[in-house]
Amino acid sequence: MAKKRIALISTGGTIEKTYDELKGVLDNRASVLDVVLAQLQLNGVDIVRVPLLNKDSLEMTPQDHDLIARTAMSMAEAHDGVVIVHGTDRLAVTGELICQRQGAARVPIVLTGAMRPYVMRNTDALQNMTEALLAVQVLPPGVYASMHNQVLAFPGVEKDKERGTFVKRDA
Repeated sequence: MAKKRIALISTGGTIEKTYDELKGVLDNRASVLDVVLAQLQLNGVDIVRVPLLNKDSLEMTPQDHDLIARTAMSMAEAHDGVVIVHGTDRLAVTGELICQRQGAARVPIVLTGAMRPYVMRNTDALQNMTEALLAVQVLPPGVYASMHNQVLAFPGVEKDKERGTFVKRDA
């Protein structure tokens, strides 16, 4: 059985924040995704890393969202699926943009992130990454958010800040 080729686009966000001991803050300095991936057993999967940005999503511009969407669509042409690691505050903006532009998706495109950085003891990063990497292999073509043991299809996905997760907006 051939390995599935999954493009993993990293854009930063909380999942990749590390502690800057000199400034006393969490920020996006260096990607931690290679450390996260090294902890997973990814038999049958070939991950193609695409380091695109390393920003807090609150700092993303319309041009950043456009770049992510264009890159995701380009990667979808040459891979069996695309996972985008994204900050949760603006993840829905990018997901909606990809959904509007992608037309008939050839493969699943799954956005994920974390509410707490990977470097924190109570992080949700490893769970969310694991779920997104499984989801991208079993879902039909489309655009999705995968976090906290659920997969939601765009359009209509939004962050519920009170519950600290993503929900499907009422029609």
